[in-house]
Amino acid sequence: MSSILITGANGQLGSEINVLSGFYPHHTFTFADRNPLDLNNLCKLEDYFDTNTFDVIINCAAYTAVDKAESDEELANTINHRAVSMLAKIAKKKAIALIHVSTDYVFNGQNYRPYIETDPTDPQGVYGRTKRDGEDAILEIAPKNTIILRTSWVYSSFGNNFVKTMLRLGRERDSLGVIFDQIGTPTYARDLARAILDIVPQINTTIPKIYHYSNEGCASWYDFAKAIFELSNIQCTVNPITTDQYPTPATRPHYSLLNKAKIKEEFGINIPYWRDSLKECLKELGEKI
Repeated sequence: MSSILITGANGQLGSEINVLSGFYPHHTFTFADRNPLDLNNLCKLEDYFDTNTFDVIINCAAYTAVDKAESDEELANTINHRAVSMLAKIAKKKAIALIHVSTDYVFNGQNYRPYIETDPTDPQGVYGRTKRDGEDAILEIAPKNTIILRTSWVYSSFGNNFVKTMLRLGRERDSLGVIFDQIGTPTYARDLARAILDIVPQINTTIPKIYHYSNEGCASWYDFAKAIFELSNIQCTVNPITTDQYPTPATRPHYSLLNKAKIKEEFGINIPYWRDSLKECLKELGEKI
């Protein structure tokens, strides 16, 4: 039996792990959000692990407000980089396995094929840069039994996300403009949570390893919105717009498909198609599919 700590417990991924935890009776789970484990308070972080013992840390906590990060770099860096560095040091010192969740934003989005784990990183904004720096800290500290897991376009029945925003706006408006020139894969947080929990008993690394996980297939945000309305029977016209028609403080990757061959081969992970998972999430939200 493994004792597992989930940081960022009230976020989308942490909440989905909580939902699934009952199906993993061979693990015991501790779900910690800002109280009692505030990653912005580095002074108290090590104290927490001096009084609590774990076999595994699943770090779901992150500063994910992509646009806000452009003007709030210090806090984003503290949570996405400095706190991650400290977690890696603690994991190494106490021989705790570590799964750290990262992002497609570590890439520049200019690729012509799905990104593999060894592709060069080149983040285009504060969020991506601080997440990349967190990855680099883990790789430098090099605790054993550590995995960095990059994902993309995460949504869930919990928290704020694109799916819930589209459901609300689609019922409020007759038409919406949605970006069609950014390509990636929507990822249902419950699928990601299940993959992580299935990986936990298989972790056996001497140095940190990087893996990619998203749902299968690809879509633009326009395709994603169209699918949400179609499956939910919402009569709202979706008009394709370009990125420059919807300016934001942070630069988004134009292309962020992730190659999942490595995680599927090494851990035997079965990854669902994004539209199938979207249906499941919409059902969770009470939509009549």
